[in-house]
Amino acid sequence: MKRLARSFYSRDALTVARELIGCLFVYEHPRGRVGVRLVETEAYRGVIDPGSHGYRGVTPRTEVMYGPPGRLYVYFTYGMHWCANIVCAREGECEAVLLRAGEPFFGIDLMRKFRKGITKDRLLASGPARLCQAMGIDKRHNGLSLLRGGDFWCAEDDDTDEYRKAEIAQTVRVGLAEGRGHEIPWRFVVPGHPYASRRR
Repeated sequence: MKRLARSFYSRDALTVARELIGCLFVYEHPRGRVGVRLVETEAYRGVIDPGSHGYRGVTPRTEVMYGPPGRLYVYFTYGMHWCANIVCAREGECEAVLLRAGEPFFGIDLMRKFRKGITKDRLLASGPARLCQAMGIDKRHNGLSLLRGGDFWCAEDDDTDEYRKAEIAQTVRVGLAEGRGHEIPWRFVVPGHPYASRRR
């Protein structure tokens, strides 16, 4: 298993979003290690992307997105859910990848405790809010580094290349309104994967 270095995240969000498919996303939670194999991501590209939180420039909310690559950008949505992104590209460019879904890999029993009432493991992290809940991610983790020495990290393992070589579908993103980049095909997903989110 090889942890991803800063150079991996220092590229544009489209490249990073696709190459994160098949990678492991891990949190060394105080109650035990939890982690997923990423099967669905979305790219967001700052001032050139009306779907991005950074489209209108730097705000207190989006400041993390303009920072150095390899950090988490965690935001609150719909008044009830947290979603996690990985900041990428060069510092000051405001690009990030939304972690939309993952297959539980580490700490499945702990994930089940975090997602009480869920009877099917395929639903534990099959959506950005579900993924955060399953891994215990919230506002405390906004801005934390995924680089060496942190509690969060991403890694490649022996199976990652098989995901990269296989078909990865590229579609429009989920949940964006008309005029907010809803037609831009910057979502990447393993076609038919049981742990991917279900489009409504």
